[in-house]
Amino acid sequence: MEDKSPQNVELANSLVRQLIKENRSAKRWKNIRFFLGLAFVAFLTLFFISSNHTLVDVNGDNTKGYAAVIKLDGMIGPGQGFSAEEVLPLLKDAFTDESAQGVILDINSGGGTPVQASIIHDAIIKLKNQYHKKVIVVGEDMLASGAYYVAVAADKIYVNPNTITGSIGVIMKGFGFPDVIKKIGVERRVYASGEYKDRLDSFLPQNKEDIDKIRQVIGEVHNNFNQVVLQGRAGKLHADAKTLFTGDFWSGQTALTLGLVDGLGNLLDVLQNEFHVSRYKDYSQNQAMLKNLISQLGASLDLALGQGEMKVLTQME
Repeated sequence: MEDKSPQNVELANSLVRQLIKENRSAKRWKNIRFFLGLAFVAFLTLFFISSNHTLVDVNGDNTKGYAAVIKLDGMIGPGQGFSAEEVLPLLKDAFTDESAQGVILDINSGGGTPVQASIIHDAIIKLKNQYHKKVIVVGEDMLASGAYYVAVAADKIYVNPNTITGSIGVIMKGFGFPDVIKKIGVERRVYASGEYKDRLDSFLPQNKEDIDKIRQVIGEVHNNFNQVVLQGRAGKLHADAKTLFTGDFWSGQTALTLGLVDGLGNLLDVLQNEFHVSRYKDYSQNQAMLKNLISQLGASLDLALGQGEMKVLTQME
């Protein structure tokens, strides 16, 4: 039998009022956290946008003029920081900076996909012709393969004597497991339309036709790479194709003797020798930091809001 005595009714009403009060408080704090988070992100956005226009003076002598710098690091490929999607807007910003004496690409990469490298290379050529600004590449630890593909779009290339340079070639890697499924007793079922749709299947034995196909495709890509280098380094190469286009790599010091680069030096050397300035504006660093920061803050904010909702639900149960 349900007890509806005045004391129990009052106790139940008190618990309900307390629950409603706590629920409102939790929602209020959730909203406060949300708007504080938005305000913080907005503040940081404005801060980084404004700091993006701050000049870095590497000598501290406050000389007039500056160069626009874009730092390109890591693997070249879709979804990477070194991709056409990410790099082309930076190039546009750097070239349209009317006060910049020229553009410096500070590259540290072992290469990546030929398509992304080609798109970035072609964009540099187009912007050079449109805005008539000198472009210099500075290679750091690595300036190889697809990164070198991008570099030959510049007017000059500088590297450290120890920079890994070159690797003008194309590679396709994979693994083969034709006998594995037999040993472990697995029946593999593949359904495909098109005679060659399953070409290069890792669980099928290699055959001469497949190997010839691979060599044809990568040979065409390699030839395109070679032509880009010959065009970009026209009149500067000191070795023949049998030496340069084997996919081999060299130190920066040897690359200079081969004509793959124009000089030995770093960012400071290029600022002084090519543009006669000691200041530069970095068009890459702040944008990358801002994107990462906003992403992390967004995740943290979502987590905080989610936890707030979980607490409310727990109290309502």
